[in-house]
Amino acid sequence: MTYGRLMMETSAPDAVMDIIPILDLKAQYQSLQPDIDRAVARVLASGQFILGPEVQAFEEEVAAYLGVRHAVAVNSGTDALVISLRSLGVGPGDEVITTPFSFFATAEAISLVGARPVFVDVELDSFNLDPSKVAAAITPRTKVILPVHLFGRPAAMGGMMELAQAHGLAILEDCAQSFGARYCPPCKNCPCERATQEALAHRFTGAIGTMGAFSFFPTKNLGAYGDGGLITTNDEELAERSRMLRVHGSRQRYHHEMIGYNSRLDSLQAAILRVKLPHIDRWNQQRRRVAQTYNQALAGLEAVVTPAVSAGHVFHQYTIRVLNGQRDALAAYLKEAGISSMIYYPIPQDHCPMYKGQSPPNPVSDRLASEVLSLPIWPELSDATIEYIAATIRQFFHRS
Repeated sequence: MTYGRLMMETSAPDAVMDIIPILDLKAQYQSLQPDIDRAVARVLASGQFILGPEVQAFEEEVAAYLGVRHAVAVNSGTDALVISLRSLGVGPGDEVITTPFSFFATAEAISLVGARPVFVDVELDSFNLDPSKVAAAITPRTKVILPVHLFGRPAAMGGMMELAQAHGLAILEDCAQSFGARYCPPCKNCPCERATQEALAHRFTGAIGTMGAFSFFPTKNLGAYGDGGLITTNDEELAERSRMLRVHGSRQRYHHEMIGYNSRLDSLQAAILRVKLPHIDRWNQQRRRVAQTYNQALAGLEAVVTPAVSAGHVFHQYTIRVLNGQRDALAAYLKEAGISSMIYYPIPQDHCPMYKGQSPPNPVSDRLASEVLSLPIWPELSDATIEYIAATIRQFFHRS
């Protein structure tokens, strides 16, 4: 996509420009409009708007795509986390190990079920939970490890799966930003570690741990036109418990066996997601193309660290690190040039008022919070627009 008055001559002081958004969903809808409109009309004509055949069909299709036995559609990604934790039996007195560098919903879900989030620092290059630091955080109260596949890059699941198996823990994957991402681990020398890595290789996120939790918020790689979420598992008992919890703790109407939630996916959202699902691999590949183009255009800037285009990464966000305390000034400069950017996340979860002072320091997470800057990305983003954004960034650093 190009923007009407976008000027490639970035040195022009009087250049007038349209705003380049952080995300543009219009092109995607326009390409699918006839199919989406038919799907919406089909649901409206059916008169079934909550759960029902559309949701069941989506659950079956998405389970087949991800390679899991069970998919349970719920109201949101946050509900997917909460219901998964409840299904795993997590409650008061339990601890859940997770990353401080994520959206608040990750820790919030742990607190909502009465457990305590234990924050463990992240890897500098991947932004994901560092498995080498997880072992020291495990206590007799630990029940679950909750990694987040941040920005669409799969976390180091091999090391965490080994820890979980050794300590009898469950793993709940937060896949809110990683639909369609595959875990492609690097080769290792240790035979036992290599065997674990090879057994997990090329699995989709959400199909590796005990359970997976997805979000279909409209900005996600696979996004609905409202809220939506999904729980995945290969365990029939966990799936059944999740289905009960999403409808007030009942298997049969008016027979409530536990305190549950009203967390049912709308049929309209399921129908829209069914239209979009067959396109997800192409869209994710296009996101990788955008990331590669950015990396090439930004190569050589000493103050900018670009993300690795690692195998399986689906780039929900394209996030650079801006060194030497220049991040906020660069963001302001981009804004003046009509380029949107976002900071995900300026305040790590362990610094939120709810949790501040309750955890040991997490210096890598703190450093990232002061350096990260996400640039515009969506599948249809044009090379010309990427080049303009990169040229503007170069201009910022080359000012006299």
